[in-house]
Amino acid sequence: MERCCVRFAGLWRVLLVFACVGCSDAGRPEQPLVEEGAMPLQVKSSAFSHGERIPEKYTADGPDVSPPISWEGVPEGTASIAVICDDPDAPRGTWVHWLIWNIPAESQGLPEGVPPDRELPDGSRQGTNDFGRIGYGGPAPPPGTPHRYYFRVYALDTRLDVPAGARRDALESAMRGHVLAQGELMGTYGR
Repeated sequence: MERCCVRFAGLWRVLLVFACVGCSDAGRPEQPLVEEGAMPLQVKSSAFSHGERIPEKYTADGPDVSPPISWEGVPEGTASIAVICDDPDAPRGTWVHWLIWNIPAESQGLPEGVPPDRELPDGSRQGTNDFGRIGYGGPAPPPGTPHRYYFRVYALDTRLDVPAGARRDALESAMRGHVLAQGELMGTYGR
């Protein structure tokens, strides 16, 4: 009987340890990037409409230049703008095509063909995309079903102290808690 109680008590300790592993901060979901109450931005492009095919010019099958993107509805208190473009349909998981931040708050968009420089004359900084390059890298999906490409625009209440060339994780970590408004434009591309 005593041997059975010792085993039972030992089993409870093991179960308690496993149960508490899920209680640590590491197991908690991250704070969302866009908080409840963030205002919507209207995001557009003169090159394609929401849900339409992205022209070849803006893909790896063409000159691979960034498309023109514009936005409206930037709220008062905005200190800078950030843009993240990604493909959630990529075979290896979400693929980052473009990271650009510290765009001046008064800007109403980005022109076609933003140069792949780490830092632009207006103070904007660009990150490293999943192709391993600075700046924009257009759609280059494998043959098959067209992929979706999201151009997400964020109005932030601060300029970000994130070095040029950073990856998405560093950018999003710095953005958390600073998003005043967000909007997106989605285009598709397939081969």
